Amino acid sequence: MTKPLWQYSAVDLHRGITDRDFSAREVIRSVTARMQAENPSLNAVVYDYTDQALAQADGVDERLAKGATPRRLEGIPVTVKVNVDVQGTPTTNGLPVFANNLAPGNSPIVQNLLNEGAIIIGKTNTPELSMRGTTDNPLHGLTKSPWDERASPGGSSGGAGAACAAGFGPIHHGNDIAGSLRFPASCCGVATVKPGLGRVPAFNPSAPAERGLLSQLMSVQGAIAREVKDVRLATQVMAQSDPRDPWWAPVPFLGPKPDGPIRVAFTKAAHGYPIHPEILAHLDLAQAALTAAGYEVEEVPVPSITPAAKAWFDVALLEIKEGLDPLAREHGSQTIQNIFDYYYQMSDTVDYKGYMKGVGDRSGIIRPWNVFLQDYPLVLTPFLMRSTYDYDHDETFEGSKDLFDSAIYSYGINYMGLPAGVVPTGLIEDRPSAVQIVGQRFREDLILDALEVIEAAVGVLSPRLW
Repeated sequence: MTKPLWQYSAVDLHRGITDRDFSAREVIRSVTARMQAENPSLNAVVYDYTDQALAQADGVDERLAKGATPRRLEGIPVTVKVNVDVQGTPTTNGLPVFANNLAPGNSPIVQNLLNEGAIIIGKTNTPELSMRGTTDNPLHGLTKSPWDERASPGGSSGGAGAACAAGFGPIHHGNDIAGSLRFPASCCGVATVKPGLGRVPAFNPSAPAERGLLSQLMSVQGAIAREVKDVRLATQVMAQSDPRDPWWAPVPFLGPKPDGPIRVAFTKAAHGYPIHPEILAHLDLAQAALTAAGYEVEEVPVPSITPAAKAWFDVALLEIKEGLDPLAREHGSQTIQNIFDYYYQMSDTVDYKGYMKGVGDRSGIIRPWNVFLQDYPLVLTPFLMRSTYDYDHDETFEGSKDLFDSAIYSYGINYMGLPAGVVPTGLIEDRPSAVQIVGQRFREDLILDALEVIEAAVGVLSPRLW
């Protein structure tokens, strides 16, 4: 054994457990020891389930000793974000008022993970109401980046991103309504894919009411991992059917193989933001890697992301305001209340009539992208157009606006329900940075293929921390 088990990918851990090179107990013991040594300085994992995990690992080892067929995540340690239901554990969403909100059942993604043999070792931190680009709340506290104590780990799945990069296991659940998978992946130097609408089932048994329509259309569940192959494995497992989500679609994860080389559109359009020159260099690096691998990459005009991004703020924000603002005012900190106010200042929030029109107009926003993606199945874009920000960057209006202006390629994609992934491309100002690949609906497989090509050229980033 040349490295400790906590550094292994999920794919390699599965192979080792299956071949009996090591036991599931040894894997869980290694990962949880790493977590307990490093988490006090990061506060990424806010509920530690080591004891239960070790007992479950013994059950896995007993199953395999009796000749049971290994499941796809047999014995693999995972974490779940604290805004998603794991039966019998708190679903807090970062608010003290929900500290004792025990889940009456498992969410679909949790059940899918457990069905394939995954072992939950803990729950990870999120900002209040999961509505910030950084991760802090009055219940669980501030999550720090393993790269730099002043750097943000991203949000809202910042606990997952920090835990992933720090080595607390290979697979970490997160979710994304404006960038909450991709922000942490970019900020922490790890990989993810935001699935498209209908790919991964979502539901919280503890939810007191259904989410608004646009929230249902924009929010998705997914996985953060150090290596793209683990993102692929975890996403395929999470994407299994669950009748509790009416939006889930029975579309095979692997789509038809394209005829000939895949065309990739390449854009550096910054939409008025002063894009960091090293971001442009990283885009060139990704473009070169894809070209060398046989992709036909063309720098061409792509449909504007601005209408979708503006609609996120103007139309979807009305729904978010109606649903979440009362909770923020009654139970949230002054910080989250201020940040909600900054969102409203940044938007031209519609009234109810405007909301109805906006929901209808959404099809017209998506259509040009769908047509374009017929010719170019993948689009290489910036993600954050600046270096990774400080954890308190969004605590002023100017900082919050800067963050969203720099991330127009994030939340605009959510509004359209398209899949998109990010992969690290190196460090900028000694902090991680990433590029984004957008794809056709239900072609997460093509996005993951392209991310793996870029990863192979750049290298997996997080081992530099170790």
